[in-house]
Amino acid sequence: MSQPNDVVVRALRSEDEEQWRALWTGYLTFYESSVSEEVYQSTFARLLGDDPQDFHGLVAEVDGTLVGLAHYLFHRHGWKIENVCYLQDLYAVPEARGKGVGRALIEAVYAAADAAEAPSVYWTTQEFNTTARQLYDRIGVLTPFIKYQRP
Repeated sequence: MSQPNDVVVRALRSEDEEQWRALWTGYLTFYESSVSEEVYQSTFARLLGDDPQDFHGLVAEVDGTLVGLAHYLFHRHGWKIENVCYLQDLYAVPEARGKGVGRALIEAVYAAADAAEAPSVYWTTQEFNTTARQLYDRIGVLTPFIKYQRP
């Protein structure tokens, strides 16, 4: 049994939809973005799916309340035999930041990647996300790559 204020990381469940939606909305708002209702529904369904090529969802829970989320997926890589793991979304509610939620979620993704024999885990963040980057600098390695995308 966990002690009060202990962070418990677990797989996303169907009954988490309302709390997950609030977390993902907070994440999207942080990045000044939004998605349609159709995308909310599709993403949640994918996160709960059994397809190993689909998204996987984790949540961080404290005293029965969801305080963070992580979405990740595995994909092939041209320079490696094994798949790699992309940590696409990571979010902790503001009041839970600095309390181990982000670290616990990243470490759970690392463990899932190890279990799937995909030892490479990577993610991106915006340059101005200084609070999160303090954690990322301790738990990951900053690469020199710059991201481009189709306009």
